[in-house]
Amino acid sequence: MKQFVRLPAFAKINLRLDVIGRRPDGYHELRTIFQAIGLHDTLELRCTRSREITLEIHGAELSPGPDNLVYRAIEAIGQELKFRGGVHVRLEKRIPIARGLGGGSSDAAAALIGMLRLTGAKLPLARLIEIASGLGADVPFFLFGGRAMAVNRGDEIYPLPDGPKQTIIVVSPKDIGVSTKEAYQWVSGELTNRPEAPRIWGFCALCWSRQGAGVSNDFEGPVFRRHSRLGEIRAELLQEGAADAALAGSGSAVFGVFRNPARARRTARKFPEDSVFVVPTLSRKEYGRALGWSAGG
Repeated sequence: MKQFVRLPAFAKINLRLDVIGRRPDGYHELRTIFQAIGLHDTLELRCTRSREITLEIHGAELSPGPDNLVYRAIEAIGQELKFRGGVHVRLEKRIPIARGLGGGSSDAAAALIGMLRLTGAKLPLARLIEIASGLGADVPFFLFGGRAMAVNRGDEIYPLPDGPKQTIIVVSPKDIGVSTKEAYQWVSGELTNRPEAPRIWGFCALCWSRQGAGVSNDFEGPVFRRHSRLGEIRAELLQEGAADAALAGSGSAVFGVFRNPARARRTARKFPEDSVFVVPTLSRKEYGRALGWSAGG
């Protein structure tokens, strides 16, 4: 057993996000393509002599108690592993909160992986995914990283071939927040007006067209109508040379895909009033190496 581990928790973007309809369980049926990017939080896990879970959070005002996803992740896997010790977690937040970048879910997945590394324990991958899914719909993706298709609630993950290395600009407006719950309410009102969703193979073909360009997000219409500046950011990214641009998740961050890193860095200076990040896409191998583990065992 190790006494200390340190690992990143990477953000994601959705290269495509289709909201198919409302499910009987109250959740929404999704088809999406996740892509891991280099923007990340940092977790440090340390064994303690107490039997408590304690969180020390820097860079954001978040609860350090049982309602925190990192706390819940450590509690869940600790029970599974019959871990009797205590854990202190130091969380350095860099991924903007409530911006559609998956920071909380990624932190939870990193906590699960960190506990396995800390204890040296083994757990069947299917069971680990089950625990991750119980924490949140997109937490399972962050066990794998790279590029993946997700269906159902976004928790059924199918790894896809890695696309070409690209540079991503993430623009996170400081004065605009979008509630995920509200965004789903907005998009639900428009589902009856959309054309029939393509079959899975057709969905994937659309995502692979133009070598990874052609991104889209069903939340853009209702979110942009309520927050027009987000649409303006998307338009400016395209004007500055982005191969494509879209809302990140349910928002409010907007990302642009650039093939030229220097042009991406120049474009980032166009948004002095916002939080802006210029980061690479991450392959599955790069992702696993950074976290110090392999989902395949």
